[in-house]
Amino acid sequence: MYIDSHCHLDFDEYSNNMEEILANMKSAQVSNALCVSVDIPNFPKVLELATKYDHLYASVGVHPDYEDTVEPTQEWLVRIANHPKVIAIGETGLDYFRMKDRSYEDLEWQRDRFRVHIRAAVESGKPLIIHTRQASEDTIRILAEEGADRVGGVMHCFTESKEVAKIAMELGFYISFSGIVTFKNAIQIKETCQFVPLDRLLIETDSPYLAPVPHRGKVNQPAWVSHVAEYIAQLKEVSLAEIGLVTSKNFHRLFNI
Repeated sequence: MYIDSHCHLDFDEYSNNMEEILANMKSAQVSNALCVSVDIPNFPKVLELATKYDHLYASVGVHPDYEDTVEPTQEWLVRIANHPKVIAIGETGLDYFRMKDRSYEDLEWQRDRFRVHIRAAVESGKPLIIHTRQASEDTIRILAEEGADRVGGVMHCFTESKEVAKIAMELGFYISFSGIVTFKNAIQIKETCQFVPLDRLLIETDSPYLAPVPHRGKVNQPAWVSHVAEYIAQLKEVSLAEIGLVTSKNFHRLFNI
């Protein structure tokens, strides 16, 4: 059995085929999925999915790519995190890639929002879901400054170096790999995946994005996390059953399920 630790089933791509998507999960032996929030206006749909289906869970947070949106407060995040189906704070973090034409100072709002999420996670005792892209130094620095090691979390869709993974794990974070690890040219990601020990490993789809080989270019879905597991098993030279077992155990341990 596998668990998709990060997907976005509230997105429009699934508005007309949710039952088919869930049936595909069952056929692929994907027992659970975490539906990850990206903003406040669409969070009710995320929570609706998690409350309607026993095997789905939710997080609460605002993605760093969303600039012109409702800003979360620490108090609001903590209150929502008390819901029994909300198991994490995020997706949060820093993304300098999509805003590379902006000055460092002009992105202070991202860093401020990130700190709000970390403080809410520490207060609520819920782990963090971290998005970081071309911002690993600031991401690690702020996690350390805010005491994120008290709750830990997951570095989702990891695309950084072994060195960054090592520091993140020292802060109590798990490392999650998406379909990118199956891409031919993702050499650094493959090397980092080989480096990360099994007891700190998670798998995900980031659906509807980043469909793994052999479905690359299609709308992704949680069922295809099985392909991520298959590739990682080959990469780490362990059995597929072991990858399924350890990543599921890691998910339950991290999110206290």
